Amino acid sequence: MAPQLALLAAAALMIAPLAADAQQKGDSFTYRCTGKDGKKYYGSTIPTPCLGQPIDQLNMRGMLVKRIDPEGDEKARLEKEAEEKRLREEGAAKKEALRRNRALLATYTSEKDIDAARRRALAENQKAVKEAEQRIEALKKRRAGYDKELEFYKDSSKPPAKLQEDIRATEVDIEATQGLLASKRKETEAINAKYNEDKRRYVELTRGGK
Repeated sequence: MAPQLALLAAAALMIAPLAADAQQKGDSFTYRCTGKDGKKYYGSTIPTPCLGQPIDQLNMRGMLVKRIDPEGDEKARLEKEAEEKRLREEGAAKKEALRRNRALLATYTSEKDIDAARRRALAENQKAVKEAEQRIEALKKRRAGYDKELEFYKDSSKPPAKLQEDIRATEVDIEATQGLLASKRKETEAINAKYNEDKRRYVELTRGGK
């Protein structure tokens, strides 16, 4: 029922200015529609069966003055709002692209600058990879040391709680560092992709893409 009431309200808002004008001119209107049941309905006000249906506004001589289509008008309104939103988003995207281009030109003075920045980023990434590999190796050695300690408790019912905690903590550290290592290795592709894109845009902006 709510959508129908909304359509009726919309139709009433469209009719109101015409009705007011008609009162000033001394005219009166009749509203006509075909209901969902296929029957014709008439009234000096919008008949209830006309809710959400196209409505004809007739003058005193029975001539069509205006045709009101609440669903069509609502569809047109929604389409207009969607188009306005699209235009706003396009405008925002253009502004963002302009900002990024300005930032790119302010960051680099030549293609060699981009290549140098790429080498620095790759070197930092490789350093992080080696540090992670070294930490994993150290943690595995520590874990091996704990395994040797466990051998002393083979005949015991249970190893010391502290040793078990150290083993669990070391295993957690190994897993976390392995995850970091995998992430850093993947960053190589991301770094190259970033600087490839920067270089492409820089060439496009400074040499017209030639």
